[in-house]
Amino acid sequence: MNATQTTTQPGNGTRIAVVTGAGSGIGRAVAVELLRTGWSVALAGRHPETLTETAALAPEAAALTVRTDVSQPEDVTALFTATKDRFGRVDLLFNNAGTFGPGGVPVEDLPYDAWRHVVDTNLNGAFLCAQAAYREMKTQDPQGGRIINNGSISAHTPRPHSVAYTATKHALTGLTKSLSLDGRPYNIAVGQIDIGNAATDMTARMRTGALQANGEVAPEPVMDVADVARTVRHMAELPLEANVQFATVLATAMPYVGRG
Repeated sequence: MNATQTTTQPGNGTRIAVVTGAGSGIGRAVAVELLRTGWSVALAGRHPETLTETAALAPEAAALTVRTDVSQPEDVTALFTATKDRFGRVDLLFNNAGTFGPGGVPVEDLPYDAWRHVVDTNLNGAFLCAQAAYREMKTQDPQGGRIINNGSISAHTPRPHSVAYTATKHALTGLTKSLSLDGRPYNIAVGQIDIGNAATDMTARMRTGALQANGEVAPEPVMDVADVARTVRHMAELPLEANVQFATVLATAMPYVGRG
């Protein structure tokens, strides 16, 4: 078991969230938005130092950091055990951890190990975390909770040379639908947010030039990642009787509608 824990001071909120991939990018932005608005949050990621940095952005809030590789079942079990031990329940899972894999590699040259790494993180990791969240949400009192999966524009339309990432994000849509259906008897609401060109380290290249479907390289507009975080919080704070099944949030002028 690779999970390790550190905590900041406890809070008085009753809403408990688990955010994976919380050490950077969208995961960090969402975690901080939740922490600053009264949520208690378990921050999960592979690098303890970046999780600590995320927690420090909301120093008065209740944060738990747990070193987690979501592709490892024992790490995921340890994450949810630590969350329940610290906060007592799980109201929200933001299933965010993911990797693009090696960029710009044609299908015929993509190493199998690289394919497996993307699948293990983006798809298997999302399943393992959702399964663990289900187990908690089904048995806790009061019963229920919410899972929000981080899809992508690539869950709809691919970029060139992105076969592993695109395949996992399409699969995540099926996972979302199945989880949503199976969660109904237990008051578990499941939705997905598909994000396009939020300004993070992962999308930094978009501003200088990204490969387009016609073979050209062109810069693309990006949006403030804080707008994504506020959208996730809106989805998270709906009553369980209401659900945003799918939401698409993207830089308005990015080449998505009509891509290709």
